[in-house]
Amino acid sequence: MKKSLLAQSVALACLAAAAGGAHAVSFTQNDVTVDINGTVNGFYVNRDAKLTNKTTGTSNTTNNSELTNGLLPGWINFVVTTKAGDQDIKAHFSFAPGINNNSTVVGLPIGNNANGAGVTNPYSQIDTRNVYFQFGNNDWGTLKFGRDIGLFGQNIILSDMTLIGVGGTSNAGIPYNTTFGMIGHGYMYTGFQAQITYTTPNFNGLQASAGIFQPSKFAGDETKTPGFQAKVDYDWKGGVPGKVWGGLVTQSTSCSTTTCANKDFTATGYEVGAKAGFGNFEAVAYGFAGKGLGMSTVGAQFFQGGNAAGEKTDSKGYFLQGTYKFNKTKVGVNWGRNRDEKGGTLDTTGNGLGAVNSQTNTAYTVGVYHSLNKFVTLVGEFNNEKVTNSLSEAKNNTISAGAILFF
Repeated sequence: MKKSLLAQSVALACLAAAAGGAHAVSFTQNDVTVDINGTVNGFYVNRDAKLTNKTTGTSNTTNNSELTNGLLPGWINFVVTTKAGDQDIKAHFSFAPGINNNSTVVGLPIGNNANGAGVTNPYSQIDTRNVYFQFGNNDWGTLKFGRDIGLFGQNIILSDMTLIGVGGTSNAGIPYNTTFGMIGHGYMYTGFQAQITYTTPNFNGLQASAGIFQPSKFAGDETKTPGFQAKVDYDWKGGVPGKVWGGLVTQSTSCSTTTCANKDFTATGYEVGAKAGFGNFEAVAYGFAGKGLGMSTVGAQFFQGGNAAGEKTDSKGYFLQGTYKFNKTKVGVNWGRNRDEKGGTLDTTGNGLGAVNSQTNTAYTVGVYHSLNKFVTLVGEFNNEKVTNSLSEAKNNTISAGAILFF
């Protein structure tokens, strides 16, 4: 293979945009080819968390030790490709289960809610992340229809070294079926979203994508138009290979009643990023800004993008990363910060501290990633997070060790 199995599988499992990924099983019937690949991981995670109430000065320290998935869940991909006339056609289905359930008694099934009326199952859920088809060619580009990874925030999460590890755990209970990596600490989560997108042909490394996305009624009760996302990438090779990119996201909502602060509400976000390699060293730099886009400190787009007075949440984030590869072992460190102000309110009542409308998340990760063989990578990370607002300060230290398999 021209690329390592690890790199191909991560790109397929997360980006899910290139049929030429790692094909663990591949077979052809007539003119249709089916490729199957996947990934499984498991980590031991130990987290020390300290929460300080700024009003009283009191603090509470807890420690959790669990076995859990990392930033990636398990993932199985079925990719179908064929050609009809001058059109390259592809369909992709994926299922992403985790290793945990919410049963506290070994041997018993997962717990139920309301005396068995439905299953409470945020742990062992099977998430259908990819279900789409696309067609096109190198002359006019490609059209995609279905559910796939978003455009805004796509490149940075695929560049985050904690993608194959654990990263931070402040926004995720452990055990759970994914952690957050550096999501909410330098960038927002792109998500897997219903979309119709167009991607141009590759013009000597320059390529653009744009599309309409499933809207969210995050600030009103009507969505007259879909969301819109776009990104432009420029890749180059040579002695110092690299990539630069820019992206945007926007969505509008409206209100049909008199109870809304504003009849119309539009959220926007912008991003720029770059990465470059110098021999065995690679550096990544990224930044974004959002207006009404949501609480970036919890990593989710369109979550509490404004308040009852119609004020929009101001969000911004920065991310830096450097990695160096020694033969089969890669070491790296990254740092990120997100800050949200005004607008949306982050509810901290679960800690008995009330609610705030501004917060800063800062984190760094030190990681070691050793390729044991072409299938298995051993991972060890230390992550430090600090979450501050007007009412409290939370500090988390997370140590994780485990392995991830790609096939």
